[in-house]
Amino acid sequence: MNPSRKLFARALLLIIPAVLLCSAPAKSQAQFLTVDCSGTNPNAYPSINAALPNAGPGAFVLITGVCNESVSLQSVDHLNLGAFFGQTATINGGISINNSEDIHLYGLNVTNPAGEGIDVANSRSVTLDTCTSNGNGDNGLRVGGGSDVSIFTTATFDNNAGNGISVFSNGIVIAFAWGNTLDLSNNSGPGLRVAQGSFTTFGHTTIANNTQGPTSDSGYGIDLRGAAQVQFGSVFGPNVVSGNQSGGVWLQENAEISFWFGGYPNLIQGNGPVGVLAGLGSQVTFFNSVQISGHTSAGVDLYANSQAYLFGANTVQNNGSSGDPRSAGIRVDGNSEALLRGGQISANIGPAMLLLVNSSADFSGVSFSGNGVISCDSSSVMISDLAGPNTTPPAGVSCRTPHGLGGRQVHKMQPSMPDWSAQKAWHDKYAKFAVKH
Repeated sequence: MNPSRKLFARALLLIIPAVLLCSAPAKSQAQFLTVDCSGTNPNAYPSINAALPNAGPGAFVLITGVCNESVSLQSVDHLNLGAFFGQTATINGGISINNSEDIHLYGLNVTNPAGEGIDVANSRSVTLDTCTSNGNGDNGLRVGGGSDVSIFTTATFDNNAGNGISVFSNGIVIAFAWGNTLDLSNNSGPGLRVAQGSFTTFGHTTIANNTQGPTSDSGYGIDLRGAAQVQFGSVFGPNVVSGNQSGGVWLQENAEISFWFGGYPNLIQGNGPVGVLAGLGSQVTFFNSVQISGHTSAGVDLYANSQAYLFGANTVQNNGSSGDPRSAGIRVDGNSEALLRGGQISANIGPAMLLLVNSSADFSGVSFSGNGVISCDSSSVMISDLAGPNTTPPAGVSCRTPHGLGGRQVHKMQPSMPDWSAQKAWHDKYAKFAVKH
């Protein structure tokens, strides 16, 4: 090879890698696609669906205006879709997320008169950050198929023709309001319905004024079935369940719910006939912070082999009505049991506790005032710190005490505070990158 050809070959060896390096996208470089649904920006995509085919993994699809379209995210990996940080965008249509992972929605106001607002199935790590889904023809948010969804900061799921939030088929929803609010109100069905799924909120959550829908949906604030597992912690603010037509909370089919103290009260108030109704092998737990008041039949009603555990500074007051012969603060029926350690039951119409059909109450350290203490039928019994067997019971007590061995030792622990650092980091990342310049 002559010298000139050798020189040319050496130049190619130096130039080709440099060209390839310059043409390859930097791994740290995020992809940004702008959507302007108003059509005023000629350099932006005119719709979300026009932009999505060009969005690679990790892309930010940033929206302005009102988008009249439904959006389907099918088999999508790692996508940020939403308004610029600190702003909102409107979608008049539904959002469906299926078989996808790491999806972050921000600042979207969704309304779909034709059906579901946001529908998540078979997906992992889906985040709704500062989103609303109101006025939909069915549920505001529907989560199933083993999906997990996190809700950040302010969110509302109101005025829907179905449930505010529906969780089923091993779906998981966790809400981190961080001092803001989660609202599930004025729906034609429960504000929250969980069947074979899990829901957790750390406050501030309001579930109010939900009514019975035209289909089989109940008018309870919270409707739990099929071994549902639910936690209401009051870390970021109070949780309020009020004004719901059929009742505050209804548990069936081995469902479980816990209300626990994280710094604020949990309030269950003025929900038609009953505050909390647990049946068919279900369990309800109150740790320290629950106030149940203003129901026309019973504050807590247990039936069909169900249990309630009230620990600490809970109050059950001003429940019942003179027209209901089964009126009580706490009603325990059909092989069910109430365990109380501390708290106050006061000013209820009827006894503080009414026990029927092979049921029992085990209580100590409870303050009773303005109502009877406990009334039992011939099949039911109590264990308490009031009186032992074969002694004259105190005023307001009409119930057998089968033995003087004392109540059962209970070691049920309140849930621990969560670690939400990963969720906060995701929110902060969006705030850093999705800024309008």
